Order: sequence, then C-alpha cells, then structure tokens
Amino acid sequence: MSLKTIARILIISVLSLLIIGSALVLSASHVYSLLRFDSLYHLFNSHISKVILAVGTLFIISMIPYQNYKKYSKKLVVAIAVILMITYIMAPNVKGAGRWINLYFFSFQPSEVAKIILMMHLAYLIEVKGKMLENYKQGFMYPLIWVFVIAGLIFIQPNVSTSLIIVITSFAVLFVGGAKLRHIFSSVTFSTICAGIFMMLFSHSRGRILTFINSFENGGTINTQVTQAKIALGSGGILGLGIGQSRQSDLFLPEAYGDFIFSILGEELGFIGAVFVLLIYLVMFFMGILVAKKAKDKFGQMLAFGISFLIVLSAFTNAAVVMGVFPTTGIPLPFISYGGTSIMFTCGAIGIIINIAMQTHKLSVKKGTAA
Repeated sequence: MSLKTIARILIISVLSLLIIGSALVLSASHVYSLLRFDSLYHLFNSHISKVILAVGTLFIISMIPYQNYKKYSKKLVVAIAVILMITYIMAPNVKGAGRWINLYFFSFQPSEVAKIILMMHLAYLIEVKGKMLENYKQGFMYPLIWVFVIAGLIFIQPNVSTSLIIVITSFAVLFVGGAKLRHIFSSVTFSTICAGIFMMLFSHSRGRILTFINSFENGGTINTQVTQAKIALGSGGILGLGIGQSRQSDLFLPEAYGDFIFSILGEELGFIGAVFVLLIYLVMFFMGILVAKKAKDKFGQMLAFGISFLIVLSAFTNAAVVMGVFPTTGIPLPFISYGGTSIMFTCGAIGIIINIAMQTHKLSVKKGTAA
C-alpha cells in the first residue's frame, strides 16, 4: 500500500468520524439546547464551527514538515509543563477538577495539547539516545522524567484518566523504541502503586473507583449515567433506532453529547454501527503503524506510532467506560464527542501523521524507491 493511499485513508477516516459525530451531537444535544439556550441547534452550531476549524487544522498541520517538531520539542514540553502548572493554580473548578484555561476569546484544555507534545519529545529523546535507551541511567531515565512530569501535572488537576492514558501510551512508545522490558515493568509497577495511592486521596477519583468496585456487589450498577448508557446501547439492538431517534438523549442520559456519546451511537446505529466506528479507529491505528514502519527516521517512526496508539487507546477506553467495563472517566470519543480542544488537536495530530507519510513518500521518490 502506497503512502499516498494511506494518507487518503486517514483523511477519509477522520472525515467519516467527524460527519458521524456531528449527526450524533445534533441528535444528543437538541433537547438540552432547547431547554438551556432556547434553540435546538445551539450546541450543534458550536460543534460544527469547531469541526470546520479542526478540518482546517488537519490540512494546515499536514503541510508543516514534521522534522520541525524535533527542533522545538524540548521548548514545547517545558512550555506545556508551565501551562499545566498555571492551569492547576488558576483554572476554575468544574465538577471537582480544574482543567480549562479561559483566554476570553476562547478556552482550551492544556492536557489535550500536552499529550501530543509529550509524544514529540519522547520520539526526539528515543532518536537521540539510540542504544543508550537500554541503559536506565544514561538513556531510559530522561524520557521517564518527562512522562512523570507531564502525567503528574495532569493527574493533580485531577484528571486521572488522561494521565493514565499518557503513561500507558508513553511506555508503549518507549518499549517499541528499544527500552528494556524490565525497566518498563519496574516503572509501571512503581507508577501504578503511586497512582493508586494518590487516586484514593482525591475525592473525585476515589468516589468513581469505589463506586465501580461496589458495582460488583449491587448488580453491576455503577452510577445513573452508566446505567442509562447501557439502556441506550441495549435498546439499539443490531441495526439501531435510526439517526435522530434516540430516546435516552431526552435528558435521561445527562450530557449525552459529550463523553457518553458512544451510547447514543449504539442506540441510533445499533451494534453494527458501533462496531463499524470502532473498526474505523482500528483502521486509523493500522495506517499509523504502516506510516511508522515506512518512515525513514526514528523520530518519524516513534511520533507516528505514539499518536496512533494514543488515539485508538482513547477511543476504546471511552467505549469501555460507556459499557461499564472501566470506571467513569472524562475521556472523549475522538472526533465524535462534543468539544473543541479534543477535536482540534486530535485532527492536528492526524495531520502530523499525514505529513510524515508525505515527507517519506517524497524522500522515496528522490531515491527512486517510492512507497
């Protein structure tokens, strides 16, 4: 499969998810929009404007040579660490967490940016350290510090779910990049123990974990939101009720247009529709792996893999939460859930993978070995 074909498949996949997501956001938000804003289309219009910006971001980022990120990765990771500190100190508390920075003309969630920047810096460090990555003190320790710094700053917001996804993705990247399994295992064990202790210190995360554990004793009921999400998924059957026919979005399922939109997907498009969407994520991951495999430099390989893994892990984590398999988290469904920061930066991340593909293709053409 040529790199141009891979890039087209990635674009088609993203656009498909954005279209499906826009239809689901309209269906899931119209009742709430009418009651809250006296307009059926208030949230939908806001979502569409962000989708348009996200598509523009994808194509703009896809034209920026990915090698530029290598030059500035350290400055970017330091800058985002500072922004995360500012977020912790100054961000308003919403539902027990301070995750958003309001710049008056727009607001954004720094953790969404931090995920991508960390992948850039890890890719850079893996390339620079080379074989030294196998040595704990001379190689592995340096990327590990940045993983714990960024994940830790996000963790204390508290945003436990995002920090865990960052840690899991980072260790996957380090393993693929050549780190020794025993170093990864010891670090995972240490971070798991620390995360478990700190999670129990925050009432926000402690409540969700204890509720999830207690659900095994009370018939599988985690909370009202998950219960209503399961009802939505179950009522969709094999083929679904049809787009716009959701009953759970009539305020039975709180904020159905956000992190729990997968349940509306299952209700309206059924089991087949839900599986189809999950397969799109797997196709995107597979395309990202192909780009990583064909990239000519270690930086491009690790960056493409890291971004691809991050997106597919987020998607399946979201689906698992909606189905009650995992404790409730704040992870959006990539390209589909309502919101600006997630869609913008996830589309930008795909733009980076596309640029890696196109830069690799151009290099192959020059050498006469076009892929």
